[in-house]
Amino acid sequence: MDSFLSFIANISWWIWVLLALALVAIRDIFFQKKHTISHNFPIVGHIRYMLESIGPEMRQYFVANNREELPFNRIERGWIYASAKKENNYEGFGTDRDVYAHQHIFVKNQMMAYKINDNHPNAKDKTFLPCAKVIGAYNKRKKPFRPASAINVSAMSFGSLSAAAVEAMNIGVLKSGAYHNTGEGGLSPYHKQGGDVVFHFGTGYFGVRSEDGNLSLEKLVTLVENNPCIKAIEIKLSQGAKPGKGGVLPGAKITAELAEIRGVEIGKDVLSPATHKAFSTVPELVDLIEEIAEKTGLPVGIKGAIGKLDQWEELADIMLKTGKGPDFITVDGGEGGTGAAPPSFADHVSLPWVYGFSSLYKLFLEKKLTDRIVFIGSGKLGFPAKAAMAFAMGVDCINVAREAMMSIGCIQAQSCHTNTCPAGIATQNQWLQRGINVPLKSDRLAQYFKSFRKELIEITHASGYEHPCQYTMDDIQVNLDDNELNRSLAFTYGYNKAKVAFNGMQELYDCVHLGGKEYMKNEPKK
Repeated sequence: MDSFLSFIANISWWIWVLLALALVAIRDIFFQKKHTISHNFPIVGHIRYMLESIGPEMRQYFVANNREELPFNRIERGWIYASAKKENNYEGFGTDRDVYAHQHIFVKNQMMAYKINDNHPNAKDKTFLPCAKVIGAYNKRKKPFRPASAINVSAMSFGSLSAAAVEAMNIGVLKSGAYHNTGEGGLSPYHKQGGDVVFHFGTGYFGVRSEDGNLSLEKLVTLVENNPCIKAIEIKLSQGAKPGKGGVLPGAKITAELAEIRGVEIGKDVLSPATHKAFSTVPELVDLIEEIAEKTGLPVGIKGAIGKLDQWEELADIMLKTGKGPDFITVDGGEGGTGAAPPSFADHVSLPWVYGFSSLYKLFLEKKLTDRIVFIGSGKLGFPAKAAMAFAMGVDCINVAREAMMSIGCIQAQSCHTNTCPAGIATQNQWLQRGINVPLKSDRLAQYFKSFRKELIEITHASGYEHPCQYTMDDIQVNLDDNELNRSLAFTYGYNKAKVAFNGMQELYDCVHLGGKEYMKNEPKK
């Protein structure tokens, strides 16, 4: 035995390496049947799979140029990171964009910029930028709401996002005066950290779900009564990532906490159907909106990705005839977002935001209904120049999802659907979540929102306006093609936005319906 152990001990390390490689080669050739490459090229084939697995990271950091990546390129991500950390977010030596590229945005500046006086709200707070409209004012809801921030957190559920990420975002909106859309996963404890909340439900009715999987108005009313942080309710008709497609939440992912929040059974698969049970026609949708608004007192809106317009036109006609309808409409871009979706949906179903929004807004504009509705844009609009374009097209507020995720540490690993998010944001893995420092990340989301608003205000003043709601379609130009090098938004999309009633920033500052009460009370004025 001693001689055998001595023989083993005297074997050189490189012989052990060769033996291990020989075993791998034997396994590749004679035993595994799944991978042709490994069979035909034993050992070496494994290197190919290893390189493939880290290919996205290699391209992201070493191959792609600053403006090349999608959905967000390195310059865009860098601006968000720097803004969130209150670092230098400037760039030197001129732009590296191709300013002649298709759909490049040009914001027209005024010869003499808008000048604020010493008593102006923006002289006290350079980031103060509320919505110019009051949600629910036209329909005389009992509890109208003016968002205190022009940029807010879009619908992202607890379950899709981690508890730490949701908590950081809610504290971040508290610190910045914004609102936090819950997503369709229900109102979790992590949404109740003091920030204004828009409660959102979809076809699964999570959090307000009856035993048969329908909407329970009783539960919804109770939820609103018990949670004064809820300022509005949003009904999801569709989302940009996968409009018209349902989903399944596997039972293995349903913990006791998720089951309690969503109102489902532990360990049992839950179906979110493609369509609603609570209504099946446009008149029924309007009736539900009015019933919810009456019973809760809150403004009620709808969210959708835009494709065919016939049912939207039916909605507009009902609004004209009855004087009833949604208080706000959130338009989602077909580019997809945080929701996991088949490529066939994310790539092809529903219109991109600029085409979808312009088509819908034009319809409501022609019927003179735009003054009744607060329009919210959602689709890669979390950058000041894009926001200026969106306001010029008719948007009143902006929701951001992926940009908000990046402000708290998302690195665009694009693994949201795998539960392996390395930043701990889109995962339920406890170890990965521990990497999120909630107080620090909440500060960064708040700072991103403030930096965004400050730059949007500065661009607005450069254009000669006090508030971005004053932008017109002729204030922004975009490149079209070689025959029409650049044209105004009015020419490009075939309409002029309706004028928004605006009597100065001071009136917004003094509004009794202004949200973000804690932010307005505690934020030091600079």
